[in-house]
Amino acid sequence: MPLDQLQKTIHNPVIPYTGTILSGLLPGELVVIQGSVPDDSDRFQVDFQCGSSTKPRADVAFHFNPRFKKSGSIICNTLEKERWGWEEITYEMPFQKGKPFKIVFMVLKDKFQGVVPDGSQLVVPYIARLNSALRPGQTVVIKGEVNKNPNSFAVNLKPSDSKDIALHLNPRMKTKVFVRNSYLCDSWGEEEKDVTNFPFSPGMYFELLIFCDVHQYKVAINGVHILEYKHRFKQLEKISVLEVTGDIQLLDVRSL
Repeated sequence: MPLDQLQKTIHNPVIPYTGTILSGLLPGELVVIQGSVPDDSDRFQVDFQCGSSTKPRADVAFHFNPRFKKSGSIICNTLEKERWGWEEITYEMPFQKGKPFKIVFMVLKDKFQGVVPDGSQLVVPYIARLNSALRPGQTVVIKGEVNKNPNSFAVNLKPSDSKDIALHLNPRMKTKVFVRNSYLCDSWGEEEKDVTNFPFSPGMYFELLIFCDVHQYKVAINGVHILEYKHRFKQLEKISVLEVTGDIQLLDVRSL
């Protein structure tokens, strides 16, 4: 299902809740769960199951299980043919008893990824230096949430010593156009707009990855490759500034 299609929302479900994902889960799709942890809770869990059978129990592709005893932990696992695999344990506990939470489950090609936004936001417009000047092999990661009634937002990679913009990414939600361009020598170049599916929608959480290759940028949204953009600004070692503007809540920025 393309990311720009309307999302099904379930309000105030009775717990325990079981629901059917009619189209299945495909890479790039998100499942967002919002709730509140009871004051007397010992644990809770979210399971992505392959059916609803109880005898024999349906396979569980992804088991997400925060536990509050002692210092707290999150257990992730898979159940196949009624046998659990090796537990993956995380000892960072982002959930608190008596507090609301939001979990964004992202379906990637080779794994599930659970993200718990901490609520802290970076101020938009945002401008900051990268950890180091851009180079082939480097990835810039931007995590955010599109506003409920958005027009557009922009991500710019720039040198610090001029007004040039090496890479301008500009998703426009009203018209569902994803513009890419460069601003060089006081002039915008030719816009590139083609994408198979427009990857953004109002209120959507996203993780945008910009991978710098030798000859081009590669851009992925929520683990799905969206586009490529050949370098027009060739002096990559001068690109050291990231700018984010527009109708989003910015949650995290990092350079890897």
